[in-house]
Amino acid sequence: MKLKKNDFIEINFTARLKEGDIFDSNIKKDIEKAGLKTKPEPFIFALGQGMFLKSVDDFLIGKEPGETYEVELSPEKAFGIRDTKLIQLIPLAVFKKHNLKAVPGMIYNFDGRLAKVLSVSGGRIRVDFNHPLAGKEVKYKIKINKKIGDNKEKIKAMNKFLFKKEFKFEIKDKKLIMHVDPPLVKFVEMFKEKFKEIFNLDLKIKALKENKTK
Repeated sequence: MKLKKNDFIEINFTARLKEGDIFDSNIKKDIEKAGLKTKPEPFIFALGQGMFLKSVDDFLIGKEPGETYEVELSPEKAFGIRDTKLIQLIPLAVFKKHNLKAVPGMIYNFDGRLAKVLSVSGGRIRVDFNHPLAGKEVKYKIKINKKIGDNKEKIKAMNKFLFKKEFKFEIKDKKLIMHVDPPLVKFVEMFKEKFKEIFNLDLKIKALKENKTK
């Protein structure tokens, strides 16, 4: 059966630059070969929901579970063309404000934007806000292990992607009842429509009781 938008699938994959260097994978031997910090575990995600590189996501729609595919992407379809306007000079004071030491080659997070330090000269730091793989041709090899049918497995994968953690939950009478830490309640509420769209379930959030120390 051909895959369609919102289908959850489990894949193993390896992504390489055109030159052959591996930059992403969830396969143990490739992770070890490239010295990556990722975990060797199958990746589960929903097609068409922005959970994977869009061009790869689009490519997989219409494909068959159990098959292995390869797709080559131009920079425009992968991580974008390098933009010289994204190479900027930042005052050293900005680094000091964030308690950062400017070191050439290091990548830092500036209010949600990643930047690589290119050079340090006096009180000015030259940084690059382009994606580290901008301008690169890449190639993905993907084995579609299976289509996921179990809603609980799908929801677990969705929570891991959206919230970077697991929540206790139950499905009852067309409702998804999720038990959430109090500080995260309003954040999780923002995704009610998304859960409705994908699972056709009404999300009901219950705040966990906070542990009170005497």
